[in-house]
Amino acid sequence: MSANDARASAPRRSRRPGLRSLAVLVLSEAKMVVRDTAGLIVPLGLPLLILLTSAGSSGEQVITAGRTALDLFVLPLVITMVLTMVGVLNMPSFLAYYRRSGILRRLALTPASPVTVMAAQVIVSILQSVLGITLALVVALTVFGARPPVDLLPALGVLALAAAAMYAMGMIVAATAPTPNSAVAIGLIGFLLLGATGGMFGGLQSLPEPIARIGGHLPFGATVEALGAAWAGQPVGAAPLLSLVAAIVVGVTIASWLFRWE
Repeated sequence: MSANDARASAPRRSRRPGLRSLAVLVLSEAKMVVRDTAGLIVPLGLPLLILLTSAGSSGEQVITAGRTALDLFVLPLVITMVLTMVGVLNMPSFLAYYRRSGILRRLALTPASPVTVMAAQVIVSILQSVLGITLALVVALTVFGARPPVDLLPALGVLALAAAAMYAMGMIVAATAPTPNSAVAIGLIGFLLLGATGGMFGGLQSLPEPIARIGGHLPFGATVEALGAAWAGQPVGAAPLLSLVAAIVVGVTIASWLFRWE
């Protein structure tokens, strides 16, 4: 047998999709998100509505060093809402649909690993979060005279940690929800629970002390606290950062244990 015949008869190894394939999946996922009108508008519109209804009065309450309640509380709250709604509510519903319809199971038998689809969905979620945060910041800075964070790099670091924590929480929802509708329901409950204990409805000071203490260590409350510190130019405390890291570890561990491709 010649060398050419040997090469021809040897089994061909399947190639894993490269960056081009990932880009195609990202584009497809983005189109699906755009077609999901509610899933696109709500994470962008609801936080913006909270900003519009709160910015007028909070922009006049100077807290420290010329920074207002709009800078130190409302903007961190709105940004955290965007991250939570996209990570905990939107992303799990798509993954639950893929599992329910058998897409993930079929992809597991092809070079296009289901992990690639999940990576594409995370990338699209990040892009949606960036869009929502940018929209809120542009409106706050140009219309209401809000000021950017004093410490930009710590603020960006907190955003990255917060996004990872919210996606980790969302993966728990995706792992446990049997259907897309149940993923939306569980995600909505998770969003409201995290938001209510994290000060979304009036700040931690309006909550009973035990609940406020717990909420401050959950991802929502920890993100608002850390972003508020970065906005004021104060050192970001270790407690909220450790809480976000713990949420990432717990979320990834539980989701990996419970997640099934079908």
